[in-house]
Amino acid sequence: MAHEQHTSCIEACYACADACDRCAMACLAEPDPQQLARCVALTVDCAQACRLASAFMARASAYDGAACAFCTMMCDACAEECERHRTDACLDCARACRRCAGECQAMTEFIPRATDVTGTHAHH
Repeated sequence: MAHEQHTSCIEACYACADACDRCAMACLAEPDPQQLARCVALTVDCAQACRLASAFMARASAYDGAACAFCTMMCDACAEECERHRTDACLDCARACRRCAGECQAMTEFIPRATDVTGTHAHH
């Protein structure tokens, strides 16, 4: 994997985590945040998945592809939920999630088989 794509994915993960944090706080500030409970829960989970994936990539972990696959799944779910709401924070979050999911999807080709894992690997 080209270093530039790795860097681009890490940046997309951090941007998505930040957008998720902003979305969660904006939802909690709404007059009836209980209606947005699923959105808040997904944004918190998604932000955590993004931070996990970016950390795995930064360390060139043998499991970075698997972390990115999980991140892709979380970003897709979060984007779907956020797109249901018409607030600026939710729509910004959905855009960041879609971008991150696309970047992470490209990284999933590096999911190792159990027999291939010896710790860490370098992306070429």
